[in-house]
Amino acid sequence: MPKAAPRFTRLSAADRRLMLIEASLACMAEGGMASFTVDRVCARAGVSRGLVAHHFGSMAGLLAATYAHLYAKSVSASTRPPQNGSQLDGLLDALFDPAQFNRPALNIWLSMWGAISNTPELMAEHRRQYALYVDLVAEVLAEHAPTLGKGHAAQTLARTFISLVDGLSLQHCIDPPSMPANVARQAALDFVVQNTHPKAP
Repeated sequence: MPKAAPRFTRLSAADRRLMLIEASLACMAEGGMASFTVDRVCARAGVSRGLVAHHFGSMAGLLAATYAHLYAKSVSASTRPPQNGSQLDGLLDALFDPAQFNRPALNIWLSMWGAISNTPELMAEHRRQYALYVDLVAEVLAEHAPTLGKGHAAQTLARTFISLVDGLSLQHCIDPPSMPANVARQAALDFVVQNTHPKAP
């Protein structure tokens, strides 16, 4: 007679950290930073309150880890080889994919952006992630327009491109019909083309 499967499975520390991070994302998607409380996050994750301090030190530490997790997912999607087209096509497809270019997902970003200036742990994580993101976008732009090189010009254009995408995302989050994904994607592409193609004399 086969042995019965154990009723409980002990989760690893990494699993519990991920549960808390995913619960944090769900809470913020529903109610912004107002819903990012230890009671709500732990209730959503189905764990005791003490696990936040155990795994992250504090709610600020959990917030920074959640921000890093969200950035990692976005970068992973942005660096996935495109089925058709260039690296720029792949980047644009990822940035304006309805799976992440939607109001609930963008609400999470807006919630965390609003907390950056008041949370040193989150500010430190933002600076680290933003620098990596600028490097990624600069590489894509340099691949699209080799004359840019991989130095200051590509980095400067990458920062402006990211600011444009953030603005398009904000408008979509405020009023989705006014900035649908296809319009936002085209605006980002137009910006790149206008700033990388030589202008006729």
